[in-house]
Amino acid sequence: MDVDTCTVLLVKYPEKGKVKSRLLRQIDENLVVELYRNFVLDIVDMLDMSGIPQVIAYSPKSAVKKFEKWLGLGRNYLPQRGNNLGHVLKNVCIDTYSLGFNRVILVASDCPDLPEEILQEAIVALQDYGAVIGPSPDGGYYLIGFTQEAFSAKTFQAITWSTEKVFKETISKLKDQGQKVHILPEWSDVDNLADLIDLFKRNQNSKFKSSKTIGMLKSNRDYILRQLNARACSSS
Repeated sequence: MDVDTCTVLLVKYPEKGKVKSRLLRQIDENLVVELYRNFVLDIVDMLDMSGIPQVIAYSPKSAVKKFEKWLGLGRNYLPQRGNNLGHVLKNVCIDTYSLGFNRVILVASDCPDLPEEILQEAIVALQDYGAVIGPSPDGGYYLIGFTQEAFSAKTFQAITWSTEKVFKETISKLKDQGQKVHILPEWSDVDNLADLIDLFKRNQNSKFKSSKTIGMLKSNRDYILRQLNARACSSS
């Protein structure tokens, strides 16, 4: 076990109207909450299997007891701090370094099928690189990590969050800082109904096919397909 490295999962408490806002506009809010709940449970399972020390960076701050009941008492919990995503990411890194770790890897909660192999690649990369990042097809990223020596709060400043520019702007900032960056394989996150369908399709024969998320998608397949067809008809 690499006790010098910590993975940090950024999680919101699954409540109606509080998670996956774009997906919420497309399918039933109760289904969105349960999907997000299963996303998190599947990622936590993967992180647990890696054997790497782990922190749950949670939001809102007042929900710590709910998180402990949901994900278990035997975990390290840190509240998210900051009034925008850049501040949150910066503070999560600082707070995790303060626990004594020298390498910190932040993981998003909307990539439920992220393979452990990619996480292990990120862990190994931080032995030789100052930073590691995993791009998403939509222009964002699903993972970012730093050694404590290479970390700079400037990485998260003046980024146009929630746009297709996030990854490019972040890479540019890292290069401006003279950082040696390892870029991981591209991996898809789930932001909307089309992403959800893609998640289901690409995991018909993968190791993830027996996951909680895929099990729930199978149970709600007819409803999801009806919503997808309805949107296709309305846009034609």
